[in-house]
Amino acid sequence: MAKQQVIVPDIGADAAEVIEWMVQVGDEIAVDDSLLVLESDKASMEVPSTLAGTVVELLVNIGDSLSEGAAIVLVETADAAEPAQVAEEPAETNKTEAAVQPEVQEALVEAPNNQPVSAGKHSVLVPDIGTDDAVEVIELSVSVGDEVEEGDTLLVLESDKASMEIPADASGRVLEIAVAVGASLKQGDLIGVLEVAGRVDAPPARAQEPKQEAAPAAPAAPKAVPEQPKTAPVAKATASSSEVVYAGPAVRKLAREFSIPLEQVSGSGPRGRILKEDLHTFVQQRLSKPEAATVSVGAGIPAVPAVDFSQFGPVREEALSKIGKVTAANMQRSWLNVPHVTQYDDADVTDLEAFRASLKDEAARKGTKLTPLPFLLKACAVALKDNPKFNASLSADGESIIYKEYVHIGFAVDTPAGLLVPVIRDVDKKGLWELAEEVLELAALARDKKLKPAQMQGACFTISSLGALGGKGFTPIVNAPEVGILGVSKSSVQPVWDGSSFVPRTMLPLSVSYDHRVINGADGGRFMNQVVALLSDIRRLTL
Repeated sequence: MAKQQVIVPDIGADAAEVIEWMVQVGDEIAVDDSLLVLESDKASMEVPSTLAGTVVELLVNIGDSLSEGAAIVLVETADAAEPAQVAEEPAETNKTEAAVQPEVQEALVEAPNNQPVSAGKHSVLVPDIGTDDAVEVIELSVSVGDEVEEGDTLLVLESDKASMEIPADASGRVLEIAVAVGASLKQGDLIGVLEVAGRVDAPPARAQEPKQEAAPAAPAAPKAVPEQPKTAPVAKATASSSEVVYAGPAVRKLAREFSIPLEQVSGSGPRGRILKEDLHTFVQQRLSKPEAATVSVGAGIPAVPAVDFSQFGPVREEALSKIGKVTAANMQRSWLNVPHVTQYDDADVTDLEAFRASLKDEAARKGTKLTPLPFLLKACAVALKDNPKFNASLSADGESIIYKEYVHIGFAVDTPAGLLVPVIRDVDKKGLWELAEEVLELAALARDKKLKPAQMQGACFTISSLGALGGKGFTPIVNAPEVGILGVSKSSVQPVWDGSSFVPRTMLPLSVSYDHRVINGADGGRFMNQVVALLSDIRRLTL
């Protein structure tokens, strides 16, 4: 036997938090079995095992921040299969077993500890599941009459920490299922009975008993057979029960952050298990009921009445995508928590557009495309450095402002799956051509759903452009914990008075929204004025 560590593979992020364990000490695992769940700001991921064996030690805790190469668990692996030890039986065994009643003989074909199984009825018991506590049955994978192979999953058990599949320890036909969904099981409890076909394996080993003289009229007493475990009772899951709440660590953590009482949440998972979506639904319901709402979820917000739209004509209902749900939740959170102010202005981009058009052939030679976005990124980077309140975030307790010494800017990309915001790092240190290439690369990854979590994290500011769609202006929602966002609409040629006459100029509508807790009107005005000036005279970008 050898002990080896499983380490964190490339997770596409600098670090991620451990939010849930999927194994426990003592568990038998195979290659690719999930060990734990990591979560970053943008995504969650299961980390698979690269080893097969027994979990000896968990090397990290819930809440730890891990990066690539960190050790997760210590696994004891088998160097080679060890032959089973078969004890020699006395010659009297056959006579002894012949005197045992038929129902006792059936019980003797059970095969605890993975011993070989002989023909007959075989009782399948709950193996070592790594805990002495009862674990709930959340799914039955077979039915009476099914043919199963050794290793096939019979049912799924789930505790507050992990779910596990219980495999068959023999091949045969399912004669009886002794449990139901909702039952609570422990090691040794009866799962069901299989009708097992004959095999050439030797019968289960029995310890040799010392020879004793017995009177001819009194045959040797049969070996005692353990009492067959009783069928576990089905757990009664009721909406009013507050003693047992089925929820994983990630859900419990989210509930703590939003002060949500889990015993009041209705779970939509197996056997009432609470999912993250259930917390979102609970908050929405609280928001729609002022009399039951609390300050933490937004008191006093009137309800949006439910309407049966089918009464007016044909309808079609589609579930929100995962990205759509996350976007909706983030936008609602930002709108409720951030006091928004939006300022509007127009930038004269006539010279910028002429300069961009003059570089069209050079862009083609470079194999790229110079859109207005790289100029917007550069202008915002300069303005963020000169107006540090826009390049900051309010601390979680609201007691301080965190100023950032780096300039990372996100830009919104409309994809078939929903809105994604890739982030370009160190915009202030990059040239227009480099930014142009990075914009095209990240936008393509976003549309192909290939963005890594690290590529959507760390933004100080966001640009949301609707220029390709038209419009004269809009109010972008601040992407908290950022404190500002620039909205860009469609440019148009307008007559502008130059002091002596009206001349045609290309004007670009801009709108900047900001968190009024950090930025006041004067700060917002200065930021917008600088962005407009930089776009109107791109020579200033070189200063």
